[in-house]
Amino acid sequence: MVTFFENIPSYYRTAILVGGLLLLWIIEGFFPRFTFRGSKYRHAGTNLFFTLTTVIVNTGFAFLIVKASQWTSNARFGLLYWLHLPLWLHTLLAILMLDLIGAYLIHLVQHKIGWMWQFHKIHHIDTQIDATTALRHHPVESLFRVGALLLAILSMGVPFWMVMFYQSLSAFMSQFNHANIRLPKGLDNALSWIIVSPDMHKVHHSHYQPETDSNYANIFSIWDRIFGTFIFIPDTTSIRYGLDEYRDNRYQEVGPLLKVPWEQSTVANNDKISGVSSNL
Repeated sequence: MVTFFENIPSYYRTAILVGGLLLLWIIEGFFPRFTFRGSKYRHAGTNLFFTLTTVIVNTGFAFLIVKASQWTSNARFGLLYWLHLPLWLHTLLAILMLDLIGAYLIHLVQHKIGWMWQFHKIHHIDTQIDATTALRHHPVESLFRVGALLLAILSMGVPFWMVMFYQSLSAFMSQFNHANIRLPKGLDNALSWIIVSPDMHKVHHSHYQPETDSNYANIFSIWDRIFGTFIFIPDTTSIRYGLDEYRDNRYQEVGPLLKVPWEQSTVANNDKISGVSSNL
């Protein structure tokens, strides 16, 4: 595994991303959690545009990730190197820490800091959550996530192959937990004790703000349980997705979504507050 991810070609990573998406799309067709309204293909087209911008940003900053991970390896710099761990434990803790810092914490921060939320909220404007929603991120938000990943690599000490393994796993898990699939309730609940299951993450996309500000994790659900941000909803079919202030159909199109962070409106800095009032 070390050799494979140390030398993984870019087209392999693309194949993992596309293959996972296609697989989950097929499963969604057989076991949907909700019935799709409107054109599924048009919806996918919008989300795949943002998938492309995410790939472009990540590719543009790939040299920083490579250099950072190679430097930590050569200098033996970072907490996990200083602990002198066996390879298996270093790998396990590296994946956990990359998920904590590079996914959970940066996600939480974007919900708590107003100007960062302006970029992140295009992910939440989606009113029909499926596997394609996973990489629906504003290009500026992609920069936040790259920065968090670099912080995790440098502080923990994560070699290049572990970063590649983590990114491959993270991409698939994000698609999985966003997927519009109906798992047996007992299986979904059992999975949610270890990893983020589809029903667990659907709560995060609720239009009701206290639910939106929960279930931030991407791979490991333990972070939400440890930090008290976990919410359990018995019946996720009743959840209304999206943000109340962005119900207009134009907000499901690329152009308006790109402009959302700079829109001037009376709700620009308080859009999540109205999510609470609408449910009182």
